[in-house]
Amino acid sequence: MLRFLLNRAGQSVILLFIVTVITFFLINLAPGGPSGVMRMDASEAERQAMIERYGLDDPVVVRYGDWIFNAVQGDFGTSFSSNQPVIERVLERIPYTIELSLFTLALAISIGIVLGVISAIKRGTIADYSINFISVIGLSVPAFWLALMLIQWFSIQLGWLPSSGVGARGENFDLLNWLSHLLLPVLILSTTILPNIVRFTRSSMLEVISQQYIRTVRAKGAGERTVIYVHALRNALIPVITMIGVLMPRLLSGAVITEAIFGWPGIGTLILEAAQSRDYPLVMGVTVIITSVVILSNLIVDLVYSKIDPRVKNIS
Repeated sequence: MLRFLLNRAGQSVILLFIVTVITFFLINLAPGGPSGVMRMDASEAERQAMIERYGLDDPVVVRYGDWIFNAVQGDFGTSFSSNQPVIERVLERIPYTIELSLFTLALAISIGIVLGVISAIKRGTIADYSINFISVIGLSVPAFWLALMLIQWFSIQLGWLPSSGVGARGENFDLLNWLSHLLLPVLILSTTILPNIVRFTRSSMLEVISQQYIRTVRAKGAGERTVIYVHALRNALIPVITMIGVLMPRLLSGAVITEAIFGWPGIGTLILEAAQSRDYPLVMGVTVIITSVVILSNLIVDLVYSKIDPRVKNIS
């Protein structure tokens, strides 16, 4: 296991390096460059002052070397648009995205696995067709359109749920208010991964329950629940868990749209702000943090995988 962790750590460092190189050079070589953050009516003197302040007149290779040297020490630079340290802006927003993502994962995984198992054991029935139909609809309907429809229905017409914001926090925290603000964003974000979990669980369960050892367990007189939930489901979850790790980038990309629509002050809205203002230190900082989160989530998935499947405990 130690060898595996060291191997993954080395791969992660290389991946982060490649991502930062690609992102940094794409931003700096784009028409206008980072100096495009200046407003249109800025004078030439103001533009020149900004270029000198941030060293934008240095060669791009030199600027990347300076950035990577500081980043290794935890300094991702200063945001062009707010003059705050990038790490402070990211740390202010990331708890909201983590909160939204964790609840979305919990909802999508629990419901997705249950529906996938039902669809598999009820293969060819109305329940199976209904679940498959709903999954196809979930894959086909754009998340932004569904979000606007739910806001129109639950927030504007019925007035049951707030249309944006995160609710009162701190001393004024109210549990029901917090849940009411969280419900719609979690429902919308879960649609980005829930249909995939349902369909993948169904496919994996169908493959497992057709195996010879499942027939042997049934022949020994084991109850159907024992067959399904003790013997079949554990093995069926192995590829599903791997697939959940693959879906993490899709979850984070869906958070950009969801957070923008619901006014959720997380990393997603910060990405949009950074891109619109051409704030390249902020773009770089957010890119590194998101890449690190994806790498960490895949590492956790691999560790869980090794616990569920004894055959890969000595993975290297």
